[in-house]
Amino acid sequence: MWDWTYAFEIIPALARAAVITIEATLLGFVLAAILGLAIALVRIAVPWTAMPVSIVVELIRSTPLLIQIFFLYFVLPSFGIVLDAFAAGVLALGIHYAAYCSEVYRAGFENIHRGQWEASTALNLSAWTTFRDIIIPQAIPPIVPALGNYLVALFKETPLLSAIAVLELMQTAKIMGTETFRYTEPITLVGVFFLIMSLGSAWLIRMTEHLLNRRIVR
Repeated sequence: MWDWTYAFEIIPALARAAVITIEATLLGFVLAAILGLAIALVRIAVPWTAMPVSIVVELIRSTPLLIQIFFLYFVLPSFGIVLDAFAAGVLALGIHYAAYCSEVYRAGFENIHRGQWEASTALNLSAWTTFRDIIIPQAIPPIVPALGNYLVALFKETPLLSAIAVLELMQTAKIMGTETFRYTEPITLVGVFFLIMSLGSAWLIRMTEHLLNRRIVR
């Protein structure tokens, strides 16, 4: 039976846990977006790296995120690299989704007409100036929806951090259930929290896409 009194009692604790979830998501996505962009730029600017970088990207994409989380948290200390649970979780999220984001960036760059690259070379523009002022401003707007999808997906992956005892939403709900033997309310509320956050993220992505498209039109 659903107990409204207990549900309202645990909402503040779940809200505090939601802050941890949001922090992990945003930090992980920022890392994924920046690292993914760097990977894509390296593959284009340094052609001989295309094969080894592609192998690494496929390796990351083809292995479960949970295994990568365990590797960073439990295996790296054997090599003298010790990370706390939150840092290991964010790093794993960032690296995992950077592999996906790099493919999105690469597709965006390859969609730019070859003539623009040749025109930049004819004008004697440096590679950095070409990417910064010509290629990236044109490549980013069309790929915003795809990057936004990965942001929402990353939100829904954060419960995996409970496997290394990060006190995000899912872990907090499981602790509440263990202490009270009531799982219906906390687990249901976790689903509601994730629904609200995912819908909010989707709305922000659409607004960003709309603003970028208006800027292009102008």
